[in-house]
Amino acid sequence: MRELVGRCSKCGKNVYCEDGFLNGIYEDNQLYCNDCYERAEDQEK
Repeated sequence: MRELVGRCSKCGKNVYCEDGFLNGIYEDNQLYCNDCYERAEDQEK
């Protein structure tokens, strides 16, 4: 089952919950797709 949770705060890409697992990251009241979150993590290093 796939349900739309919302849109990525950075790029606007749809973020889904698939079979009970969030296909993205929710942090500091913001929703991010996995790609944007990984890029932000890489920039912090």
